[in-house]
Amino acid sequence: MSYRVLIVEDHKIMRDGIKALLDRGSEFTVVGDVETGTEAIQICTEIRPDIVLMDIGLPGLNGVDSTAELLRHCPSTRVIMLSMYDDEDSVVSSIRAGARGYVVKQASSAELLDALRTVARGSSYLSPHVSERLLSRIRRGEVETMGRHPLLAQLTPREFQVLGLIIEGKASKEIAVILNLGVETVRSYRKTMMKKLNVNNVAGLIRVALAAGLAGKIQQSVR
Repeated sequence: MSYRVLIVEDHKIMRDGIKALLDRGSEFTVVGDVETGTEAIQICTEIRPDIVLMDIGLPGLNGVDSTAELLRHCPSTRVIMLSMYDDEDSVVSSIRAGARGYVVKQASSAELLDALRTVARGSSYLSPHVSERLLSRIRRGEVETMGRHPLLAQLTPREFQVLGLIIEGKASKEIAVILNLGVETVRSYRKTMMKKLNVNNVAGLIRVALAAGLAGKIQQSVR
């Protein structure tokens, strides 16, 4: 199966480079490339691409606002944000707008392909050092908290605790000791949560927590 990709980038040299990379294989087919978010929204409503590679720094309607509007019209399309920036605010804003991935433009071609494959499978992707910085921010309690997110409302109190420890970077064995559970029980909780939240990895769990603004609240439930 070949996934249909739309490239949204205001620099032609970047668009051409990404297109050349994707054209080398058969996994992805570039179905269009545009310069603005407005064009992206219009084309998405017409051709419904599987994935959109969205530049965050677009002229006019920026990448974050373009993503939110695009997903309002095409909710099944998955967006990967491309950015020169690795600051937490840009990442969090992108995730809350609905982006399923965030890749810095300094990344290698291999990382971009990895992000595309991960998001195509239905999971989420954050550039590794971006993910680490976000984890640090969560641990410091610097992500604002909000009311409980509908997705997280599906979790049991114990699952909520396990999620908090996963977000803190704890491994299953560590969580088992902290909560006085068996390792296999913790792994079972992890598997059940990922199924409930429709994610397949820790990056996906982070994305859900950040989108809900609940990182601090989750952590408090563990204490």
